[in-house]
Amino acid sequence: MARILVSMPDKFLESIDKLADIEQRTRSELVREALRSYIKKSNSAAPKTSSLENARILETLLD
Repeated sequence: MARILVSMPDKFLESIDKLADIEQRTRSELVREALRSYIKKSNSAAPKTSSLENARILETLLD
């Protein structure tokens, strides 16, 4: 399995870690599931959003 390096604000990472702990899974499992959901939602969206709009949405989620 490949590894990647992702930068994110400390508070956002703390939120991820808290949720992973509550759900009793690893940070990696939680992030993979979130990205699967995002990809599924993105692929099934009727009007395709632009990459700039997707970047704006992701930035909003990281705040």
